Amino acid sequence: MQLSSILTRFNEPETLKMAKLGRELRAKGIDVIDLSLGEPDFDTPSHIKEAAKKAIDDNWSHYTPVPGFMDLREAVCFKFKRDNQLDFKPENIVVSTGAKQSLANAILALVDEGDEVMIPTPYWVTYSELVKIARGKVVEIHTKPENGFKINATQLEASITPRTKMFLFSSPCNPSGAVYNQRELEELATVFRKYPKVTIISDEIYEYINFVGHHQSIAQFADLKERVVVVNGLSKGFAMTGWRLGYIAANASIAKACEKLQGQFTSGANSITQKAAVVALTADLRPSFEMVKEFARRKENTMKLVAGVPGIKCFVPEGAFYIFPDVSSYYGKSDGQNRITGSGDFSMYLLNSAHVSSVMGAAFGDDNCVRFSFANSMENIEKAWKRIKEALSKLN
Repeated sequence: MQLSSILTRFNEPETLKMAKLGRELRAKGIDVIDLSLGEPDFDTPSHIKEAAKKAIDDNWSHYTPVPGFMDLREAVCFKFKRDNQLDFKPENIVVSTGAKQSLANAILALVDEGDEVMIPTPYWVTYSELVKIARGKVVEIHTKPENGFKINATQLEASITPRTKMFLFSSPCNPSGAVYNQRELEELATVFRKYPKVTIISDEIYEYINFVGHHQSIAQFADLKERVVVVNGLSKGFAMTGWRLGYIAANASIAKACEKLQGQFTSGANSITQKAAVVALTADLRPSFEMVKEFARRKENTMKLVAGVPGIKCFVPEGAFYIFPDVSSYYGKSDGQNRITGSGDFSMYLLNSAHVSSVMGAAFGDDNCVRFSFANSMENIEKAWKRIKEALSKLN
């Protein structure tokens, strides 16, 4: 059987691959601690679950409009006004089956073969692969831990060519935890003003998980707003990963294009999830902020634990729930059976020797680093880093 060539353009997400390998070891009875997790280890708040139950009882069980129920799109607009002081109308909103589909819609709607898409490294693993599916060209803009894993205006402008179509980034960032403040975004905005044909996709899915202050969106600059596609969703801030609800806010022409694509792929998002999402976006946010407080506590403890492991250099994350330390000092070392040559070997060594799962940095565009999540219990985090320290001590 001859499969489509589209399958040769992109790779399986390493985040899903590591989760799969961890499950296979658990099936053999091995106690694997998962620090590859990309989701909150909290339950969805009760008031959101109650809204879903009510939606079932009220028989919201039929097909939904492709861009989402009107009351949900209005709720998204309310959220943008309340949290970000941004004015959108329902015609600017498209609701999708997760923020990943929102990203796919926007990229496929905008990128043609040969178009260049600038992506700062490290980046979420799916960004580059979606660009490849669209036959675009990924242009990586490399960042450094000492610069907070952020690009500056000079780097941005140096990466723009006549073929540049898009700039794609996240803040807070998965995997680095970098958060762009208003001044840093203004510096980038100054460059974008010179290049009106560049569209900006701003992934803000970790908006609420911010340890350094109020979230700043690049859509706040009025003269750029029509060129910005804001991607967000309920997975991270509301502990609703399995509910699958993402959305974009964009100018009406881009929103319509995304709606047209989605109409052929999945049609509208789940009806029950949409009704629960209305409550999530408009009700009290205290459950989300309490969750973030716990993440902040785990982050502080994780940083202390990592500091006790020789040879690891770690940037203090400003948002999200990951650390992305430089582990390259272990490259070239061996325990007599396994030699570490890069982040992939490092992650596999920890999985098989320490029974701790992580995600190799090469998947995020930085082979010197490895991503570890702190979206796990404090007990498991402490146990995991004890195992990691012991396993790494065996490398010479």
